Amino acid sequence: MIQLIQGDITTLEVDAIVNAANTSLLGGGGVDGAIHKAGGKAILEDCMKIRNQRGGCGVGEAVITTGGNLKCRYVIHTVGPVWNGGTHNEEDKLRNCYKNLLILADANGVTSIAIPNISTGIYNYPKDLACRIAVDEVTKYLLGKKSKINKVLFVCFDEVNYENYMIELRRLF
Repeated sequence: MIQLIQGDITTLEVDAIVNAANTSLLGGGGVDGAIHKAGGKAILEDCMKIRNQRGGCGVGEAVITTGGNLKCRYVIHTVGPVWNGGTHNEEDKLRNCYKNLLILADANGVTSIAIPNISTGIYNYPKDLACRIAVDEVTKYLLGKKSKINKVLFVCFDEVNYENYMIELRRLF
């Protein structure tokens, strides 16, 4: 049910991939920029519609768009918190990212989903702490709900995140 891979999330054949987005939903650096570039203008057009309706996406929230040119049906965009030393409810905000993206995935019939390392890039969330939160929230959700999701891929681009997830998943399973 839960797998770990190291690689490029934009190449995966799953129902949905998750984008570590910014509040503007207009693309940016890291995984956000890679998804917008590989997915093409259809994703940006959907993001613009969402911006026009609700003004973007708040920290901890999630929205869904087409997968555009990607091999997935959907992209679920979630905005993680910027790390400010842990004194600005960063943990709760990051936990909300995972809860909300999984709820949205289930509501849209997603059975397989690929999730990157949210907030561990330019937002500077400590990678080990973010990993524990990700694994904890995904595991709790899948065990506690009658979820349609039967496959979760944690996708790490860099070695440090990959090692953190490997250690955390071995600890749990």
